[in-house]
Amino acid sequence: MSLMSKLLTSTLIVSIALNAGSTPDNKTLLKYIKKNVVKNPQVKVNGIKVLETKTHKDLPGWTVILATMNLNYQKKDINAPEMMFVKDGLITSHLINQKTGNDYRNEIKPTVPKSMYNKDHLLFGNKDAKHKVLIFSDPQCPFCQEIVPEIFKAAKANPTKLAVYYYHLPLLKLHPVSDVLTRVMHVAQHEGKNDMVEKLYSLKINAGETDVKKILAAVKKHANYTVTPKQIDAKSVKAAIQADKDAAGKMMVSGTPTIYIDGEWDKVRDGYEKLIK
Repeated sequence: MSLMSKLLTSTLIVSIALNAGSTPDNKTLLKYIKKNVVKNPQVKVNGIKVLETKTHKDLPGWTVILATMNLNYQKKDINAPEMMFVKDGLITSHLINQKTGNDYRNEIKPTVPKSMYNKDHLLFGNKDAKHKVLIFSDPQCPFCQEIVPEIFKAAKANPTKLAVYYYHLPLLKLHPVSDVLTRVMHVAQHEGKNDMVEKLYSLKINAGETDVKKILAAVKKHANYTVTPKQIDAKSVKAAIQADKDAAGKMMVSGTPTIYIDGEWDKVRDGYEKLIK
């Protein structure tokens, strides 16, 4: 069971002491988190950091607070994302649309910080392109295989209009093979062979495969690309993949593909199309 599954969140709207229209300070938020969000007594809440405040067109008067909780569990420090909705002295972690049943917690994501648009993650297109597309993806995710290569093609065909920034998010519980594949992709990127990332989206392989030799042999056969176990086992490679996973956590990303256009979440995943017409 993951840590986050152990941190039960309250669906109650809790009254807090603050003036109408104001945003609660860290002390107030921390008190709310300790009492209503983190339910596991073994998890210690050390602090909370507000990353961003937003509004939503469907929630007039509500302020959405996107934050990171600083937790300690089993002597390990963990930064976990949290979202809260505040209005007129009320605070809750969930707001449900009665007509649709949608939880607005699943409708809102943080704005992409400028620091994430860096040269190490620029895959296709020019860094000075008019629009920035940021992608979290797993090459074995069926939805990714359908959508992401099309974005790659669009950026390559329109490099002054689209710049694609790519972050690895292997969903290992669903696709164990992606552990090795994403590391292979990173090595290829580091060598300047960005097209290998695109090629591996069409690789047909058992999603449960974990034999490194078999996976690397399949990559060589499919993409004519040779990489050694030593290369993908390098500390720098594993650290880079972990850094991408950490970035996903900060952006409250849990599934793939998650796509942002010019800093904002593209829920439908086709926003890039109108940018190249």
